[in-house]
Amino acid sequence: MPTQIPLSCGDHSFRLLEHEHALALIKMLGIDRLDLAVMSNVSHVRPEAVSADVPGWADLVRARLDAAGLELADVFVIPGPDFATRAPNHPDPAEQAASRAMFSATLDLADRLGAPGMTMLPGLAWEDREADLARSAKELQWRAEAARERGLRFSIEPHLESIADTPARALALLEQAPDLELTLDYSHFVAQGIDPEEVHPLIPRTRHLHARGSRPGKGQCGLRENTIDYRDLVGRLQRSGYGGHIAVEYVWTLWAEMNRCDNLSETVLLRDALRAWLADEDWSYPDHAA
Repeated sequence: MPTQIPLSCGDHSFRLLEHEHALALIKMLGIDRLDLAVMSNVSHVRPEAVSADVPGWADLVRARLDAAGLELADVFVIPGPDFATRAPNHPDPAEQAASRAMFSATLDLADRLGAPGMTMLPGLAWEDREADLARSAKELQWRAEAARERGLRFSIEPHLESIADTPARALALLEQAPDLELTLDYSHFVAQGIDPEEVHPLIPRTRHLHARGSRPGKGQCGLRENTIDYRDLVGRLQRSGYGGHIAVEYVWTLWAEMNRCDNLSETVLLRDALRAWLADEDWSYPDHAA
């Protein structure tokens, strides 16, 4: 029997809804695991607020999870309103200190909630890419060790515009941070025209996976236009012994024009496709107009 991999969904897919309604919707979709977004200025739960009262927010989020009947799959933290603010490899020591403080607060939240792991971003290329990569690796290795001491796994998402914006650069970062893992999203590479074959070597260091439609030139698109072979990717994950989740992650944001999808319909379509492929069954795009 094919190895089953549980699906999850992020509350940031439906951030225009009240938080309780977003969680209830995810449960109504038949998805029992949540990727909790803790993102500055854009998510239901904000890192600035969490930092001011970790126990209070842990109690509040736990009550919301229990009411919706959801378990946590991941906590995804973006600590600033842009990629530069509180980046882990920021060249300004004051920003570095603020970044570490926010990491510590949100790690405490993830621990109190019983999350299996936590995702953050890798940092930016500032002026000296080699030095910037080394600074990022040193800080992220420290964070991975700190998370492990709390019983959590820690990963970064290589993404567009980051220090790890290509598979080769992501691997170079991992080489310098041996305990760091990945939250892998093929769309950030495919949108740049990078062949998925170049991304597959990242699978062995992957603990969490984001999935959405993408094609060259588009970081997010409907499944009909998608060029990522998710059936092939599911098979690769199963054969590798992957033990994490697949998060159906359609987002709604102005960045990279990721506000042009019907998130609800596309989440349902990709959910159904992934369920079929995880069971080694065929799936075809429905034609309800017929």
